[in-house]
Amino acid sequence: MGNNILEVKNLKVSFRTQAGTLKAVRDISFDLKRGKTMAIVGESGSGKSVTAKAILGILAGNTIIEGGEILYDGKDLLKITEEDFHNIRGDKISMIFQDPLSSLDPIVKIGRQITEAMLLKSGTNRREAKKEFNGRLATLKKEMIEAQGKEHETEIKGMVKVFDKFCIEANHLEAAYNNAYTNAADLLSYTEDFLFKLDKKQRLDVKGLLRDYRKRLGKIKDPFLTKGFDSRIEDVAAGLSKAALGYNAKQNELTEVTAAMKDLEALLNEITTQQRPNFFRIGFYKLYDPNANLDLPNAELDEVALKVLNENFMDRFFALTKEGVTYSYRQALERKKAIMPKLSEARAFFSTDFSKAEANKLCKSLSTEIEASIDQLEYIKDSTAYTFRSSLSNAIEKYFFYLKRNPKEEARFERQTKRREALIARGKTVTWKVVPKVVYEKDELRANILKIIDRMEEHYGAYIAADSSIDFEQRSVALIDHFKEKASEVVYRVTKSMAKEKAIKLMEEVGIHEPRLRYNQYPFEFSGGMRQRIVIAIALAANPDILICDEPTTALDVTIQSQILELINKLKEERGLSIIFITHDLGVVANMADDIAVMYAGKIVEYGTADDIFYDPRHPYTWALLSSMPDLDTKDKLDAIPGTPPNMIYPPKGDAFAARNKYALKIDYEEHPPFFKVSDTHYAATWLLHPDAPKVEVPKAITDRIRRMNEKLEGGAKDV
Repeated sequence: MGNNILEVKNLKVSFRTQAGTLKAVRDISFDLKRGKTMAIVGESGSGKSVTAKAILGILAGNTIIEGGEILYDGKDLLKITEEDFHNIRGDKISMIFQDPLSSLDPIVKIGRQITEAMLLKSGTNRREAKKEFNGRLATLKKEMIEAQGKEHETEIKGMVKVFDKFCIEANHLEAAYNNAYTNAADLLSYTEDFLFKLDKKQRLDVKGLLRDYRKRLGKIKDPFLTKGFDSRIEDVAAGLSKAALGYNAKQNELTEVTAAMKDLEALLNEITTQQRPNFFRIGFYKLYDPNANLDLPNAELDEVALKVLNENFMDRFFALTKEGVTYSYRQALERKKAIMPKLSEARAFFSTDFSKAEANKLCKSLSTEIEASIDQLEYIKDSTAYTFRSSLSNAIEKYFFYLKRNPKEEARFERQTKRREALIARGKTVTWKVVPKVVYEKDELRANILKIIDRMEEHYGAYIAADSSIDFEQRSVALIDHFKEKASEVVYRVTKSMAKEKAIKLMEEVGIHEPRLRYNQYPFEFSGGMRQRIVIAIALAANPDILICDEPTTALDVTIQSQILELINKLKEERGLSIIFITHDLGVVANMADDIAVMYAGKIVEYGTADDIFYDPRHPYTWALLSSMPDLDTKDKLDAIPGTPPNMIYPPKGDAFAARNKYALKIDYEEHPPFFKVSDTHYAATWLLHPDAPKVEVPKAITDRIRRMNEKLEGGAKDV
């Protein structure tokens, strides 16, 4: 998938209604790049929210997925089970809805709602990390041996064993450190709660709590976490004991208590904010030299351990890793080249009539070869290749299913229609309606199969063409970093107190004041803007890869809208989120979108970067959206888009926007336009871009707006 974290391919979604089949999304495709924001813009009913719900697997029960794929992490999200979705939804892909109350349980405190996802996913994440680490390391060993030859097998097996062994040693050290750190973080949370309640003059068992905190202080000791803090820990513990002994509940003299607790808070803040040791390095150092001096300051120990690691292991291991990564890539590349002619043969096969047995046989053999051509050391999964078998198999199954069903469906529809008409003709009152027919043309079903073949051929063609640009050193560094990350995740356990502390920090991060007090409040105690901030905190709790924002500011007033948009933008930059932002207002995404897809009547009509859409719009619908945007720099009247969107139970034959488009050509009423390329990043589906189309000037309101935007840009303030 390269730089894409999610790919939507030829998605078609309809809904079965009493009036007929409503075509909600009609063959759309787009890519979401890692760390970028993709905005989907259009009027109500354009299909943008349906697209988002399809990605998250929460479509209604009357949904018909007519075709397409949604590729993420080696899976097609349209074909996975609800159990698989449970591991993705909220954890890898989260969503913020228009109405925050739809995401909140009114009778559960918001603190519990924020921490729920963290606690539920903790065990699953550790198991998945262990499985990934062991599986990927076994593959690396195999590729190293094949690259170096059997004469190096003993050396390679030994080095991989050492790598695994010192990663386990590092895990043990890190697990002990994490346990102590958790105790320290918990105690810091309790201390802050104590001081907060003290400040608010709430009743507390002061003596009991001081004794408890002193006891807890003894549980944070770890050779790496509390190194250099021993004497201060003893002093703070003594201060807590003295404050407990000296406290008189009747006099309620809290000066000494407050001082002791603030000393504890300061100590814990220093301990929990110090630089984390590099256990990957230290794990090897300890394994290499059991008598090694680990009592050095952590920063110094990291450097000493790195020198020992590089000189005695990592330099050679990295060289072997690079050989294994290069070999694995080259072998996969050759297999991809060998598949290209077979993909052409498959296209020819599916372009003519074929039997189900022949089609399934070809699907099985071709899919097996595709799977064998996947580079197993690419830890960012090639979703197009991983999902080829299921995509092709489902398309073939659908082809034969509807070839057999279509005549039955036609006969059933005709039979019910005749029966209803006969009853009406006899003067009977008919309260039931004929169930709409669902049929597919043979050519359309065949085209779905061919698209899968074509996309695979195009994908592998691009892979082969990029051969000369591959940086194997960078790939090897990334793979070893991946091992480090997974090894660390294996021992990362989230406790209830850790989840609470993280939730409080999240609440603070999203702009909720006094989060410790508000942690125990219910949703009804918050304003609309604050509830939306809580929903954002819940969406971020499991640290997702992708955040879907479905008109998250529509129900809020303008001032709060701006704050929420700034917050989402800030979180995207800080967390490296990839965002799909859905809105009917282009102005909302002017300063936050990297790419924009303009949707109308279930189709993407224009697609490009934010600059493409705002500074060089090409589709009349995009012009209409821009013309209807408020602009403080002009007194010109806003242009409303005339007419209403079409009834998608009966989609127009040509361009769906033609009836509302004053620039419409005759062909717009007869045939839907294809995408015309404006630039490498910019495409628009309008016949006005055809070489033979009459020249149409961009509306003056748009050119004036672009001029004003350029003037602001030159003045150093790009503000749409």
